[in-house]
Amino acid sequence: MTDDVRLRRGRGALGFSFFVQGVTFALLVTRIPAIQDRYGISDGLLPVFLAAVPVLAGVASVGTEHLVKRVAPSVVLRWAQPLVLLSLLGVGAGERLWHVAVALGGFGLSVGALDASMNMLGVSLQRAYGRSIMLGFHAAYSLGGILGASAAWYGAHAHLGLFVSYLPAVAVLVPLVLLGSRHYVDRGDRTGPVGVGVGGTEKETGTEKGLGVGGFRLLLPLCLVMACAYIGDSTVANWSAKYLQDVLGSSEQTATVPYNVYMVTTLVGRAVGDLGVRRFGAVAVVRAGTLVAACGFAVVAAAPGVWVGMLGFTLLGIGLCVIVPQTFAAAGRLFPGASDTAVARLNIFNYVGFLIGSPLVGAIGDAWSYRGAMLVPMVLVLITLVHARSFGPQEARYGVDHERRAGDRAVDVGRGGNGV
Repeated sequence: MTDDVRLRRGRGALGFSFFVQGVTFALLVTRIPAIQDRYGISDGLLPVFLAAVPVLAGVASVGTEHLVKRVAPSVVLRWAQPLVLLSLLGVGAGERLWHVAVALGGFGLSVGALDASMNMLGVSLQRAYGRSIMLGFHAAYSLGGILGASAAWYGAHAHLGLFVSYLPAVAVLVPLVLLGSRHYVDRGDRTGPVGVGVGGTEKETGTEKGLGVGGFRLLLPLCLVMACAYIGDSTVANWSAKYLQDVLGSSEQTATVPYNVYMVTTLVGRAVGDLGVRRFGAVAVVRAGTLVAACGFAVVAAAPGVWVGMLGFTLLGIGLCVIVPQTFAAAGRLFPGASDTAVARLNIFNYVGFLIGSPLVGAIGDAWSYRGAMLVPMVLVLITLVHARSFGPQEARYGVDHERRAGDRAVDVGRGGNGV
């Protein structure tokens, strides 16, 4: 098998892995009200359960960084993804509170390993292609999220139990991901030359420079932006269904729709956002996305009814979807000789944002009001405006230097893992 065929198959298999993760995560978060009702989880205890998942995912992600020194990332991903799916089934199969605690714990640990290994393979493939392909993986994740949210809506509409809702997806997807995992491509699996690196001369050697003295300080503004963006994203993922049902008075099945709408607008934004970056620059696009996202939170907080609330979540999808991909792209431009290290450290703030976002909104909602709680991520997302210049000069509109020289039509680097 030639390297080109192996890379194409590896790209397809990894894209399917992102798609499956989108389905899985959507099936979990859009049924949070049903999970809460099934196990009798109080509003005060719910944020603890929601926070435990990103905490454990962060622990597993750090552990995976060391694990892949002994085994290939493809091996980690091959077994982590089925475990994520089986953990999802466990969430629907239990009867006692400790049952769901164990299932969510397994979900958090396995999804952290999945997230890390999936992104490692994505970065490796991107280097082999010599152009940005990460955003295509994230688009596959969004597509999976749409399908998963739609399946969750049907399950709620048909009054299906959680186990019955989850079983078909798990039964179909576990064999498919195991089959697809045969085609994952690790860095050492390629026999031919890899693409040129930054400047058109650097070959992939398996090692790269660190960030250098003061490098992490330069990365900190982007880390802050990443955390704030994920606070916004986790608010939609973990609280949209409950907000629509408890605050705006929707039915259980209608409560699954906001996340679906959010994923649709995220998919659309990722499909067209690069055109804006090429024409207006990353700084302008990030600023516009930030303002649209802030408006979305304001509309959600003030919504008099269900449909206005839907409009707010639509605006959130359009706005937030451009921030995270451009943050990763900016880190790559800021450290062209150490992009893997920069992106890996930046990705930690994915979990920081999810860790802060869920309990913060829940605590404020429980102590004050959920309408008021929606204003907190709005203010935090606006911090991005302060650091917009960190996304590069006005001319940083189109990937990194070697992409422009090659005349590549690819999109900028995006994000992999939990939801944006």
